[in-house]
Amino acid sequence: MEHWKKVMWYDESCFQLHHADGRVRIWQNQYKSMHPTCMSTILQAGGGSVMVWGMFFWLDLGSLIHVEQRLNSTTYLSIIANQVQPIMLMVYPKGDGFFQQDNAPCHSAYIVQEWFQEHEGDFTLLRWPPQSPDLNAIEHLWDEVKRAFRQLVPQQLNLTELDSPIHQAWCQIPRITFQHLVESMPRRIAAVLKAKGGPTKY
Repeated sequence: MEHWKKVMWYDESCFQLHHADGRVRIWQNQYKSMHPTCMSTILQAGGGSVMVWGMFFWLDLGSLIHVEQRLNSTTYLSIIANQVQPIMLMVYPKGDGFFQQDNAPCHSAYIVQEWFQEHEGDFTLLRWPPQSPDLNAIEHLWDEVKRAFRQLVPQQLNLTELDSPIHQAWCQIPRITFQHLVESMPRRIAAVLKAKGGPTKY
C-alpha cells in the first residue's frame, strides 16, 4: 500500500451533453409503447460532448482540465509539462512519486517518451500493461463523477455550459472514495493474476 499511495493516477474522459447514446432498452407494457416517457427525441444539433483530463493521488484530487482539441501527442505533452510535472514535484519533492498512464497512442509517442526520459529524476513513469481498464483506479472514479454530473445537469443546458457542473461533480467527490480505490489495487492485481489476464469484476 505504501507504493500505491505514491502513485498519481491520470486519465481523460468524455462528458456527453445528452446521456442516451445509441440504443436504450426499457421495460414497458404494450399499451405504453407510444408514451412520451418511453421515447427519445432526436437532437437536431447532435448534442455534443466535452473532453476533460484529470488526475488524483492518495491525499487529494488533482487538476481537472478542459481539453479544447483532440488529445494528440503535442497536446498531451503540454499537459504533462505544464500540469503534471509541477504537481508531482510539489506532492513528491524527493522524486519518489510514480505517474500512471495507459498505453494510448499519444502517451507512447516518441516526443512524450523522450520528455519522460529527460525528466526521469523528477518522478518515475509507472510501467503499465496494455488494455487494462480493470487495473486503472481512475476509471471507477470517472463513474462516480459522471453519476454526480448527471444529477447536476438540467435538460435545458447547452454545450458551452457543461464546464461548471463537470468541475462541481469532480470537486464534490469525497476523499474516502478515491482512497478506497487506491486501497483496492492489491485486490485488483490479485484478480487479474488469477484470471491470467482475462476479465475481472473490476
